[in-house]
Amino acid sequence: MTENIPNARLEQQLAFLIEADRLKNVLRRTLLTDASRRENTAEHSWHLALTAMVLAEYSPVAIDLPRVLRMLIVHDIVEIDAGDTFAYDKEGNATKKDRERRGAERIYGLLPAEMGKDLRELWEEFEAQVTPDACFANAVDRVGPFLQNTATNGGTWRIYKLSREEVLGRMEPVRTALPAIWPKVLAAIDTYYPAADSA
Repeated sequence: MTENIPNARLEQQLAFLIEADRLKNVLRRTLLTDASRRENTAEHSWHLALTAMVLAEYSPVAIDLPRVLRMLIVHDIVEIDAGDTFAYDKEGNATKKDRERRGAERIYGLLPAEMGKDLRELWEEFEAQVTPDACFANAVDRVGPFLQNTATNGGTWRIYKLSREEVLGRMEPVRTALPAIWPKVLAAIDTYYPAADSA
């Protein structure tokens, strides 16, 4: 009977879930598509999972979609401690890996050992961008903000006066992991950065 199951495991899992709720308080720079406010990281993670489900058919290589979804749901949990580091913030990115590693140790460490290890390994795989699943997940992580930026007349690209080269560099994972989307990326970037501006 369930009342005989040791309580400690469940208590750890519930504590982790309560802690994970704090992700809703981590604000990103990206605007919602109606430009009414900045999104939070929990919203970002949900939208990426939905994006992966919708765009999975465009991956040129086989991916394990349920695994990708798990990766996308947990990949930003470390931001509860590390904060969201703006992709184009050179100073913030210099310390990002260390801040996120410490966050991973603490937050995934709240879970029962084998579960925490499993989720942390998914986070590490996402960060390494080597496996097909991680490459696809990283491309999806670029497509979400890209769609928001195009819907908000350039969004963060315009607000933070980013160069065409910076935006193209950030979008690079899409070129190989979602090549069917790449022409749309280039066309949208050309809209905000006409050829004359990039000369």
